[in-house]
Amino acid sequence: MTDATTTKKPSASSRKWLLTQNSQLRAEGIFNWPLPAFAGRLDDGRTYNTCPEAGACQKLCYARVGSYRFSNVLAAHQRNLKMILDTPQEWEQQMAAELQHKRYRDKWIRLHDSGDFFSDAYLSAWLRIMRGAPEGVRFYCYTKSVDRFRRLVEPDPPANFLWCYSLGGTQDHLLDLEKERHAEVFPGTEELEEAGYSDQTESDLLAVLGPERVGIPANRIPHLLKRQGKESFGSLQRALDAQLAEKKQRAADRAFQLAT
Repeated sequence: MTDATTTKKPSASSRKWLLTQNSQLRAEGIFNWPLPAFAGRLDDGRTYNTCPEAGACQKLCYARVGSYRFSNVLAAHQRNLKMILDTPQEWEQQMAAELQHKRYRDKWIRLHDSGDFFSDAYLSAWLRIMRGAPEGVRFYCYTKSVDRFRRLVEPDPPANFLWCYSLGGTQDHLLDLEKERHAEVFPGTEELEEAGYSDQTESDLLAVLGPERVGIPANRIPHLLKRQGKESFGSLQRALDAQLAEKKQRAADRAFQLAT
């Protein structure tokens, strides 16, 4: 006989609070909804990818190392994802109800400090939640889901939602870097200032409230810094895009030669 506890879907209602605060965001009074970063496997064997547009950032992502990989932290982030996948209506209802609480009055909610909007359905659920939130509750995010935001957000954004596109993804080429707000990760503050970006270290909210060219110094994680070198996430992605274009051209040339 199968133990029912092993097959029961995770329930959002079993948790007091869905939104949390890490040490950095707590200092600014910001609440957060995290997901596991990029790709992984749930305890039931299912695989996932919460950052389908991730590109050069995959190997440099701070949310894939350090405390984010602690077993208790990763388990909590995966519980969030499982609620969305297994009980989406219950999750959306509880999130909408939770945001009515006075603890969120005149606060900001960050989506996400790890993970991204991995599907149209997931982003659409958040847009409904935002539109139903009490006055004074505001939301913001960094995202690499450029095409998804073009289709679902930009035509009619909720008044309480601000976002910042983040470089290092496979859809960087869709952005106009001269006109659109975007974030770029540099090896340090000197490099970001030389490139004409504004440092957001003082406050995470500067990503959406400050100048539109948002500079972020890379996390001081030695092996990630070594891997990044002197490049920014955006320049690394442009190099990857060029390599892919060259590879496709070689394949097209070979196909043409075989055909003729």
